[in-house]
Amino acid sequence: MKPIQKILIANRGEIAVRVIRTAKKMGIKTVAVYSDPDSQSLFVLSADEAYPLGGTDARSSYLNVDKVIEACLATGADAVHPGYGFLSENTDFAKKLEQNGIRFIGPKPHSIEAMGDKIGSRILVAKSGVPVVPGYEGQSQEMSIFKKEADNIGYPVMAKASAGGGGKGMRRINSPDDLESGILSAKREAMSAFGDDRILLEKYIVNPRHVEFQIFGDTQGNIIHLHERDCSLQRRHQKVVEETPAPNFPSSLKSKMAEAAVMAGKAVQYEGAGTVEFILGESGEFYFLEMNTRLQVEHPVSEMTTGLDLVEWQIRVCQGEPLPILQTPPQKGHAVEVRIYAEDPKEGFLPSIGKIHHLSFPTREDLRIDSGVVTGSEITMYYDPMIAKLIVWGEDRETAIQRLVECLSETIVFGPKTNLQFLQKLVSTKEFFQGKVSTHYIADHEVELLKENTKEELKLALAGLFFSSKQNVDPWMA
Repeated sequence: MKPIQKILIANRGEIAVRVIRTAKKMGIKTVAVYSDPDSQSLFVLSADEAYPLGGTDARSSYLNVDKVIEACLATGADAVHPGYGFLSENTDFAKKLEQNGIRFIGPKPHSIEAMGDKIGSRILVAKSGVPVVPGYEGQSQEMSIFKKEADNIGYPVMAKASAGGGGKGMRRINSPDDLESGILSAKREAMSAFGDDRILLEKYIVNPRHVEFQIFGDTQGNIIHLHERDCSLQRRHQKVVEETPAPNFPSSLKSKMAEAAVMAGKAVQYEGAGTVEFILGESGEFYFLEMNTRLQVEHPVSEMTTGLDLVEWQIRVCQGEPLPILQTPPQKGHAVEVRIYAEDPKEGFLPSIGKIHHLSFPTREDLRIDSGVVTGSEITMYYDPMIAKLIVWGEDRETAIQRLVECLSETIVFGPKTNLQFLQKLVSTKEFFQGKVSTHYIADHEVELLKENTKEELKLALAGLFFSSKQNVDPWMA
C-alpha cells in the first residue's frame, strides 16, 4: 500500500496539535482545518497548511462532512486523522472518504457501526464470550416490558440510551415507582442528543470502578492489548483522572479482563486503536460496557508507561503495515493524567470563557503537557473548554501522585476560572492515594472537594505522600 503523504486533521485543539507532532516526526505533511473562531489557534499555526471551513460552531464547521471532504480534495490530503469526538466515530464520514479515495486513519466502517450501538454491541460481544452486565436489550420499548425486565434484573437498574455516549441518556432507577419517569427522561435526552430514543436496561453495579483496556489491531488480523487504564474518578460520567497501571488490581483479574478485551476486538475484526471499557464490581466481577472505536483522550498515560506512540501506530496500520510488535509490551512505572478545564467548579462546573492572559506549566522530564492553547488564546463558547491535559510519570504510583500534586500547584492560569484547585484537592485525598475510589466518589464527596484548599493542606498532603513513599505507611496516619 502506498505510504501516506499528507494528513488532514479533522479536529481542533490539543488533539490536532498532538497528531501534527507525530506526523512531522514521520515526515508526513499536515493540513489543519479551522472554523472562524479558531483562525489563529495553535493547531492552525502548527500545521504545514491550513484550510478555512468557515462557520463558528461545530455543526457549521468541524462536523460538516462535505466541507471537510472538500478541504481534503482542495489540499491533496490522502488521509484523514479524526482525533477523537467530532467525526471520529462517524460511519458515513469514513465511507465518504473511502468513496473519494481518501484513507480514514481509524477502524473500518463496519467496526464503528457494530460498536456504535450499545444494544447491538452487547449482543455481539456476549456471543464471543465476553461478560456483559445482566440486563434487557430486547426490541420492545413498551413500558410494561421494561417493568417486567427491571423486576427480573432487580433494582436499582440503569436505563441507557442505545446510541449513547458521554453519559447522555443515562438514568439510575432505584425502585419500581421511579421506573416510568426514569425511562421517559432517558428517552427524551437520548432523542435530543442522538436522534434515537431506544433504551436498554442494565443492573446497576454498586460502587463500581471503570477500567478500560487499550487494544490495537492491524490488517493482518493481529490484535493485542496495551494494558489497562483506571478511569474511576468521574463527574457526571465524564472522566476526570486517568491512570495506569490500575491500583489494587490483581494480575489474575487483569489477565481475564485483557483476554476479554481482545475477544471483543476480534468480534468485529478490529483494525487500529480502540478501547474496551469495563465496569468492575467490588467483588471482582467485571462486565463489558462499550468499545470506543478511536483514540482516547487519556491515551498519553499508556504512551508514557510503554514508550509507544499510538498515533504513529494508527498511521502505520492505516498504511497496511503489521503491528510493530505482536505481544503486549511491559509497562514501566506509573502515569496519571488530569484534565484542566476553563470552568467554575463553584457554579456547577459551568464553562468559563474569555482570554487566557497567562498560561504556564512547570518544566520537568516526568511531565507531559498536551494543550491546544497558549497565553493569549481565547476560550470561546463554541467548543470544549479544556485547557490542557497534564500527565505525570513516576517510578511508582506514590511518586507519580506526589509529582502530580506538585505540578498542579505550579501551573498558572490567569484569565478564565479553572478546575485546578478542585483537581489538587481531589488527587490529595486519602481515598485516591489508597486507590479506593469508585465512579461515584466525586458525587459523594463534592461538597468537601469544593471547599477552599489552603496552602497548609496542600503542604501536608505533599509531606504525607513523600513520607509514605519512603516508609510505606498511610500518610494520613503519619
